[in-house]
Amino acid sequence: MAAGKAAFAVPVSTPGPKRHPLAGEARWAWLLLLPALLIIGLFSLLPTLGSFAISFTSWDLLGPPRWIGLANYTALLADPLFYKVVLNTLEFVALYVIIDIVCALGLALALNQQLRGIGLFRTAYFLPVVTSMVAVSIVWEWIYDPRYGALNVILGWCHLPAIHWLSDPHWALPSLVIVSVWKSLGYNVVLFLAGLQAIPTEYHEAAAVDGATGWLRFFRITLPLLGPTLLLVGILSTIRAFQTFDAVYMLTHGGPRRATTVVVYWLFQNAFTYFKLGKASALAYLLFTVLLFLTWLQWTLRKRWIHQEQVS
Repeated sequence: MAAGKAAFAVPVSTPGPKRHPLAGEARWAWLLLLPALLIIGLFSLLPTLGSFAISFTSWDLLGPPRWIGLANYTALLADPLFYKVVLNTLEFVALYVIIDIVCALGLALALNQQLRGIGLFRTAYFLPVVTSMVAVSIVWEWIYDPRYGALNVILGWCHLPAIHWLSDPHWALPSLVIVSVWKSLGYNVVLFLAGLQAIPTEYHEAAAVDGATGWLRFFRITLPLLGPTLLLVGILSTIRAFQTFDAVYMLTHGGPRRATTVVVYWLFQNAFTYFKLGKASALAYLLFTVLLFLTWLQWTLRKRWIHQEQVS
């Protein structure tokens, strides 16, 4: 009887490896992304690798590149102008990032109100972002004009001496910071507005019931919950500040007396004024290394001041 039961027993098949339910979709995703990846590789990745190779050569765009190894990097580190340019850039970045974040956050708090016509103000603050830097520079040249500019006219009303905003070595760099912040302020305002509107209103309502004032709610609730947005804005503003070129090119050309020569403008001069493509490429990769380190540092330290990271 046992043998008969064994003869009619149904064989049990061992289950094979489970197939991921999205495996087919992943193949289609890669297939659809392939044209974009090819374009990115052709116009972004290959030039990046090519410029890295050029940084080890001496090339003036006329003859063939000549391999010189690390000579461009050592020449940069031995050049006194390199350190002046780096100090100018760090000063510009520090002023830009601090002013940009403070002003953008303040405007976002003011615009995060349920008022009639508030959308018009939000659009107005974003308009400079999409405006050409050429047009912006022309307007600010008029504002900074030492004789008839709006700023010096206001100073005259206050019986203060006129300031040569773009030709005084002490004022030229802060003047460029103001232009750059005004140009890109609306972008960060939009990011902060999104962060503010993502904060649940229950937190503020509970704090108001407990008697917390506006400033206390801002520092104890709003600012901690804006941690991820602050991190994003800080990283983007830092990168944008290090890459500043157009304002310098349009308004000061690196002067007066190299007071506004920042890294990217000096890179441009080395490449297309002095035709030192190898030195310019080496400078670009030194800038890339600094940006990579600062981004890594901001990302690593985020758990110390981002509330969501501490909770998780």
